[in-house]
Amino acid sequence: MLIKIKNIIGIVLNPTGRVDVGLLILRVFTGYLMFTYHGLSKITAGPERWEGLGHSLTNLIGIDSFHVFFGFLASLSESLGSVLIALGFFTRISSFFLFFTMTVATLKKVFLGGAFELALVYGIICFVLIIAGSGKYSLDYHFFRKRQRSF
Repeated sequence: MLIKIKNIIGIVLNPTGRVDVGLLILRVFTGYLMFTYHGLSKITAGPERWEGLGHSLTNLIGIDSFHVFFGFLASLSESLGSVLIALGFFTRISSFFLFFTMTVATLKKVFLGGAFELALVYGIICFVLIIAGSGKYSLDYHFFRKRQRSF
């Protein structure tokens, strides 16, 4: 038991370990909160809700079609994308799509008036994950890291 505690303390105090543990915490909590409080309800709501979500983007850029399609993509990024972010699997790609969704949500709230802070914070977190990646404690690291070849 004492050895496990020393190992955890060593990971936290190690400069590289701190970054990787920080990315793990950021990914897991962001993914969990996004999925639980936003993604699940939107992806299971169906086409009526997706159409309303899609209007956010199409009204912003002046397109008068594909509302359901864009709403479904936003719901998918907030549900499946957030699960992938939490797991650290395809993190940069998932973060990019969620960042785009949060940018549209932020702009909608700014232009129409409303509380835009939460969407902005999620967007900034996704931007950080796009730049930093998922870290050592992720499925991305396990499956996609470049291994040294020994000849």
